[in-house]
Amino acid sequence: MRRVLELILPARLGVGYRWLVGSSWISNLGDGIALAAGPLLVASQTRDPFLVSLAVLLQRLPWLLFGLHAGAIADRVDRKRLVIVADLARIAVLALLCATIVTGWVDITVVLATLFLVGVAEVFADSASGTLMPMLVGKADLGTGYARLQFGFITLNQIAGAPIGALLFGVGLAVPFGAQIGCALLGAVLMARIRLPAGPVRDAEGTHVRRDIVEGVKWLLGHPPVRTLALVIFSFNITWSASWAVLVLYSLEVLDMGAVGYGLLTTAAAVGGLVTTPFYGWLERRVPLATLMRVCLLLEVVMHLGFAVTTVPWVALAIMFGFGAYAFVWGTLSQAVRQRAVPMELQGRVGAVYAVGVFGGMVVGSGLGGVLADVWGVTAPFWVGFVGSAVLLALVWRQLAHIAHADDEVRESDAVP
Repeated sequence: MRRVLELILPARLGVGYRWLVGSSWISNLGDGIALAAGPLLVASQTRDPFLVSLAVLLQRLPWLLFGLHAGAIADRVDRKRLVIVADLARIAVLALLCATIVTGWVDITVVLATLFLVGVAEVFADSASGTLMPMLVGKADLGTGYARLQFGFITLNQIAGAPIGALLFGVGLAVPFGAQIGCALLGAVLMARIRLPAGPVRDAEGTHVRRDIVEGVKWLLGHPPVRTLALVIFSFNITWSASWAVLVLYSLEVLDMGAVGYGLLTTAAAVGGLVTTPFYGWLERRVPLATLMRVCLLLEVVMHLGFAVTTVPWVALAIMFGFGAYAFVWGTLSQAVRQRAVPMELQGRVGAVYAVGVFGGMVVGSGLGGVLADVWGVTAPFWVGFVGSAVLLALVWRQLAHIAHADDEVRESDAVP
């Protein structure tokens, strides 16, 4: 048992890291349950396409509205305490939802309001929790640390959570949300076990949140490697989301796989990520970081082309498996590279800028994908994604060497008098 624990959560990363992973994993299980239960609850209250799509938008909108402020606040207060408070706020909102379901007062307005408020709480929780890893783990181990977090996200959020949520929803409408409350509560308890210096990481006296946000944005814009990485993430999220937005139609109309086929496509991506998890540390030690980044983005280009030209289900499943594998590596690597470069007192603000870019790119890409598919057909977003991502990769190809070692370049620039 100790050997298994050491393999999954190495002792060198510390006890605090193990509590962080435990909190993240149990919270991801709760979020995964909600991935299935949330849409099912919406569908039980309305079949209006506008309201159904509005439910998806309301879950992403909080990042665009409050993301930058949440990042600034995470740099001003006790980060661990902010995570716990945000989780407790989410629990309170979910408890009210359960009460309306049990009493029969629930309606689509209540559901939409709940999704938005839970999303707001998650923005503050995620902004603060995302800054804890560099406070617990050395820079050299950040990649390994994030790989373990991603393992929990893939297995519990994407693979296990959804079927459990659907099963619990069949037992009772309020049951999955009660389970989510339990997961969030346990996650908060485990978070409280982490030992960190009390208080904020910087002296915020005499400063203002807006000024803090400006300071974080200026820092990012003033460091070319970190700035370019942010632009890469934003741009590739547009091309990816444009294709992902029509994936269900692609599986039905092009691949003729049916509803089950669409589920298999998403599962194949999760399995691909799961298979890659144990090898991330090995890859980072033996393959130059710039090469890893180039391979991941090049595979993104190839994925778009593969989907654009194939009509064979098993080929599409193989592509999605590969997508999950390289997307996991890219997500882990890009986050580790960024956090190695960003000063501790700016982690919340710079991380928030990245998150806003991610969700902003997803919103833009989702809208673009719908328009392209409506005008030129379901495969059009994949063709545009192929051309767009290829051009973007060509533009940043040489810069990826600087991005991969942004930590070194930032230290050099900070050392200049």
